[in-house]
Amino acid sequence: MPLPSSLRCFQILALAAALAAGGGAQAQSLLQLYDTAHGYDAAYQSALAQAQARQARADQARAGLLPQVGLQAGAQRNWAETSVLDNRGSRVFNVLNAAVVGSQPLYRPANRITWDQGRRAAEAAQVNLAGAGQDLIVRLSQAYFDVLGAQDALASVRALKAAVAEQLESAKRNFEVGNATITDSREAQARFDLAMAQEIAADNDLRVKKLALDQLVGQTGIDPRPLAQPIVLPAPRPDDVNAWVAQATDQHPGVVQARMALDIARLETAKAKTGHLPTVDLQASVGQTRYPDGNPSLSAAPSARYRTTNAGIGVVLNWPLFAGFAVENRVRETLALEESARADLDNATRTVAQATRAAFFGVRSGLGQVKALEAAERSSLTALEANRLGYQVGVRINIDVLNAQSQLYQTQRDLARARYDVLVGLLRLKQAAGALTAADLGPVNQMLAP
Repeated sequence: MPLPSSLRCFQILALAAALAAGGGAQAQSLLQLYDTAHGYDAAYQSALAQAQARQARADQARAGLLPQVGLQAGAQRNWAETSVLDNRGSRVFNVLNAAVVGSQPLYRPANRITWDQGRRAAEAAQVNLAGAGQDLIVRLSQAYFDVLGAQDALASVRALKAAVAEQLESAKRNFEVGNATITDSREAQARFDLAMAQEIAADNDLRVKKLALDQLVGQTGIDPRPLAQPIVLPAPRPDDVNAWVAQATDQHPGVVQARMALDIARLETAKAKTGHLPTVDLQASVGQTRYPDGNPSLSAAPSARYRTTNAGIGVVLNWPLFAGFAVENRVRETLALEESARADLDNATRTVAQATRAAFFGVRSGLGQVKALEAAERSSLTALEANRLGYQVGVRINIDVLNAQSQLYQTQRDLARARYDVLVGLLRLKQAAGALTAADLGPVNQMLAP
C-alpha cells in the first residue's frame, strides 16, 4: 500500500468505510435526520404533550370566571297521614320537580389569580418545549458526528494496519536477505496484532454509535454524510464571552422557566391573601314542581293535579370572618415557597452563566486544538517520510517507522474528532445562550459532503 501523502487519503478511506458500513445506500444529511427525529423522539413528544396538557389546564382555570349552569330534577313518592280529633286519614302522592340553576361570579379574586397562574404555566410549558427542541438538535448532532468520528477511527486503524502490514513484509524480506534482524519482524508483528485488536474495538464502537443514532431517528441503516474537504470551521460570533452570558441569563429556557415559576409563586401568595376577602355571585333559577296525584296540603281539591312554577334571581355575598388562622398560615407557606422559587431562579441563572462560559471557552479551545493538530499532521507526515527514508538507507530502525506511522494516524484521527467537537460545541454554545434553532443546522449541513 502506498504511503498516504496527505489527509485526503485518510478521508477517502473514511468515506469508503462509511459506504461499506451503510451498504452503499444514499447518505442522509443532518437536516434530513432532524426532520425525522423531530416527529419521533420520545423526549420531545413528551414535552409537546406536556405543553398541550398545560394549555388545557389553563382553559380549565378560566372556567372559574365564566357562568355555571346546571339542571336539577327529582321524583319523590310520599306517604302522609293526618289526624284531626278522632278523624284520621292517610294518603300516598307523588312529587316531580325540575329546575335550571345558574350562577355568574361577580367578584372572586382567587379565581382570576388562578387563571393568571394557568396562563403562566402554559407559557412555561411552551418554553420547556422550546428547550426540548434545542436539546433534540444537540443530541442529534452529537449522535451524527459520533458516527462520523467512529467511521474515521475505523478507517484510521485500517489504514494503520495496512501500513504496518507493509512494514512487516518489508522487515521479513530484509531479514531473509540478511539486511535486518529478527527483532524488526517481531516488532512489526506486534504492532500488526495491536492494530488488529484496535480494528475490532473500533468496528464495535461504530456499531454502538450507529445504534444510538438509529434509536434517535427511528430508522435503521443510517448513513451520515461526512464533512466536505477542505473545511474552514466558523468561530463563535460575537467573540465575547460576556455577550453570550448576558444573552443566556436573559433567554435560556431554564432561566425563563425559573422566572415564570417565581411569578406563579407570587401569584399564589396573592391568592392566599384573598382568603379574607368576600365573594359575590349572581344566581338565578327557574323550576317547576308537579303533584300528579294532587297536593294534600291544599284543603280545596286536594286530589286535583297541581303544579307550581318558580323563578328567581339575586346576588349572594359570602364574607369569611374567621377560619381558624388557616388563611394566615397559608400566606406564610406561600411566602416561603416564593423565597424558594427566588433561590431556584438565582441558581438557574448562575448555572447557565457557568455553562455558557464553559461552552464558549470550549469552542475557543477546540478551534486552537484543530489548528495545532493540523500542524501536527503535517509534521507527522514529514516525520514518517523521513523515517521511512532513513530506514531504507540504514540510519533508522523498524520501530522508528512504526512509531511514526502510529503517530500520523493517531493525529489524523484526533484531528477529525476535534473538528466534530467544534461543530457540536458551537451548537451547545447557542443552546446555552437559549438561541439555538433548527435554522442553525443549515450552516452545519452545508459543510457536509454532497
